[in-house]
Amino acid sequence: MARCPICGEALKWEDLIEQMLSLENFRELLGDKQEFLKAFSEFVFKCPRCGEEFYGKALGEKEPGVVFELLNDFEGGIDYERRRVKLKLTNLLALNTMLEEWDRRTRK
Repeated sequence: MARCPICGEALKWEDLIEQMLSLENFRELLGDKQEFLKAFSEFVFKCPRCGEEFYGKALGEKEPGVVFELLNDFEGGIDYERRRVKLKLTNLLALNTMLEEWDRRTRK
């Protein structure tokens, strides 16, 4: 789970992606995972709790890659007109992690 690198507050992925919707080329970024991850790592996010800014690279690389896949798997998950993410990305990411763990354990 993503946490603010300054105050440690748990961050919602849908809120982080909504901040990225200010990028003019956001739709194009969803077509190329490497470009998305590069833009994510260089994007300056603002923590909703402490108000401090930090770069996306402070959140690691694994979860943003999974979020990219989720955004592409669930077409229509973003309302571009209102600049809102309709998906509960944090919940989907947690479910994805639990399923991967379950799969790993059952394959032993």
